[in-house]
Amino acid sequence: MRTSIATVSLSGSLTEKLTAASRAGFDGVEIFENDLLASPLTPEEIRARCEDLGLTIDLYQPMRDIEAVPEEEFARNLRRARHKFELMRRLGADTVLVCSSVSPLGIDDDALAAEQLSRLADLARDSGVRVAYEALAWGRHVSTYDHAWRIVETAGHSALGTCLDSFHILSRGSDPKGIEDIPGEKIFFLQLADAPLLAMDVLQWSRHYRCFPGQGGFDVAGLVQHVLSTGYDGPLSLEVFNDVFRQAEAGPTAVDARRSLLVLQEEVGVAAPPAPVVPTGVAFAELVTPDAEPVQALLRALGFARTARHRSKPVHLWQQGEARLLVNTGPAVRRDGTQLAAIGLEFPDPPAAARRAEALLAPVLPRRRALEDAPLDAVAAPDGTELFFCATDRPELPNWRADFEETGDAEQIAGVTRIDHLALVQPWHHFDEATLFHSSVLGLRAQESVDVADPYGLMRSRAVTNDDAGIRIALSVGAAPTDDTVHAQHIALATDDVVAAARRFVEAGGRLLPIPANYYDDLAARFEFADGELETYRELGILYDRDAHGEFRHCYTRTVGRVFFELVQRDGYRGYGAQNAPVRLAAQHIVKGLTGG
Repeated sequence: MRTSIATVSLSGSLTEKLTAASRAGFDGVEIFENDLLASPLTPEEIRARCEDLGLTIDLYQPMRDIEAVPEEEFARNLRRARHKFELMRRLGADTVLVCSSVSPLGIDDDALAAEQLSRLADLARDSGVRVAYEALAWGRHVSTYDHAWRIVETAGHSALGTCLDSFHILSRGSDPKGIEDIPGEKIFFLQLADAPLLAMDVLQWSRHYRCFPGQGGFDVAGLVQHVLSTGYDGPLSLEVFNDVFRQAEAGPTAVDARRSLLVLQEEVGVAAPPAPVVPTGVAFAELVTPDAEPVQALLRALGFARTARHRSKPVHLWQQGEARLLVNTGPAVRRDGTQLAAIGLEFPDPPAAARRAEALLAPVLPRRRALEDAPLDAVAAPDGTELFFCATDRPELPNWRADFEETGDAEQIAGVTRIDHLALVQPWHHFDEATLFHSSVLGLRAQESVDVADPYGLMRSRAVTNDDAGIRIALSVGAAPTDDTVHAQHIALATDDVVAAARRFVEAGGRLLPIPANYYDDLAARFEFADGELETYRELGILYDRDAHGEFRHCYTRTVGRVFFELVQRDGYRGYGAQNAPVRLAAQHIVKGLTGG
């Protein structure tokens, strides 16, 4: 199906918005009136610009407070409409959006509304324009799609149809099944938006918190299926009012927007990108650093051994159990500290996973490699993390391990078995995009979003996992996005005995994050422990939580650059210790203040 996006959904000037929409692959745009009014380009120049970019102008919007008003007011509305229809002729747009009135002059009279809309449609038809009447969720007298359709049906005018908007329908809890009673040819336009499920005034909800399909809690796909069953053959168009999107760079937002429509079309069965290939685990995590010694000292204390080195690059493999970490000290490494730069993900079919990623607009990364290096596909996640499509130790597929030569170093004994999860801090404007990316491109399931109290605000976190939790990635956006020491990425390492692992780490010279005594006083009030158990946790800085499925014990290393490690003992527990996150964040702030970074 054709895809379109309202210019109000993107940031920047109108020219920038049009360019971003075209580069993302949209077929058309809705021109939001305020964007046109603020543009130095004439309507003819905007039309030519769209033609050059391969974009159609599918809708001009909005015209407000038109119908069911006193006659003298309606006469003024018709005068306004004549000017707008002439403007649309110059733009080359043939459909205008008319919102249900919120005017205090509005009269609760459906017959009057139908009669005046019919007169408006007469004028529109003479100008080669169609009128798409939409029910605003906060309309003064018309606030539901079925009510708007009854008025359109009563008017019975060929140039008058309805516009359906998923936000206005689903935010009110209306049953979208009734859409099937509307003839497809009378649905002149379809606007789509998702939204988180919030208990707030619908106008504020609409103006600030809409998001792209798949990023919120609405069943947008179900609504679209009802629309398609009518025979509607117009575009799927996004109209998203969102404070974050309108401040973020237009290009990546437009790509995220179109990805959401590609996934939506897959859900409703009108498009078939390559099927999802879900990762089964973590092959490796790659750290880049300008100074290897602090990282190496930390890894040694954690019980890792440098077991292999890359044949042609300054990259070393550190391993313990099934946990594999690459340390890269190459000349291209950024000089602002140690970072988690790349993740290798295990896939049952890496080439198929890569094909899906490319089809869903994931940026494919060029890779400099020697002829003998394994030809691994890689894409960039929204936060810039490189994601590699791997199949470790499978002879029929390229194997990244073949690029490394064994060093003969023996593994240490610290009890780490594998990588439990990875925590990636997102740029403030990429959180929803990251969730959609990981769920659609990688086929992971998004868990509930969690807000965690930070001493300087709130940190928002959402995990994505596969079905058996063999891979877990926690996505978060912090309250203090410039505080790299606190809102850093971290790697959680699984162990069967966190107390023993923590003791070995400390005895090897490692430093764990100190936890305030008040935390343990509260634990004693909340839970019962065996004799001496709580004292051990207090001594080592181990945190504790419990859910309906089991227990969770974990502790943290100090931060190196922008990375820290977590030792995790997970006994049936399914979460990530969100109850303890405020304590961890506060402790990291304290340590940062004492050490100066």
